[in-house]
This record gives sequence, C-alpha cells and structure tokens, in this order.
Amino acid sequence: VETDCPFLAPQPRRGQPNEPGYVRFTLEKIARSRGWTLEETEQLTDQNAKRLFRLPD
Repeated sequence: VETDCPFLAPQPRRGQPNEPGYVRFTLEKIARSRGWTLEETEQLTDQNAKRLFRLPD
C-alpha cells in the first residue's frame, strides 16, 4: 500500500502537503471498500507484500 506522496493528500488532509504517514487513510479506504477491519487489511496487505517480494515472515 502506498500514498500519492508528495502529491494529492488524502481527502481529510486535502490542501496540505502529503506525507508517507497518511498511508493509514489509504488502508482505511481499502478496509471500508472490502468490508474488512483495519487490522485485517493490515495483515492481508503485509502477507501479500511478503509473498510478492519473497520476504521472510
């Protein structure tokens, strides 16, 4: 998961400089759209990244 940093801050921060810490807003949007909790979304995206990049658990 990534942001559009440094451009296009998420809606709650629109008009302010974007920063990597706003990635939480992206996670929240994914969670809402998929019907998952934030914790499920974090876990699933972590698992996907580890599998994709062949990272250790």
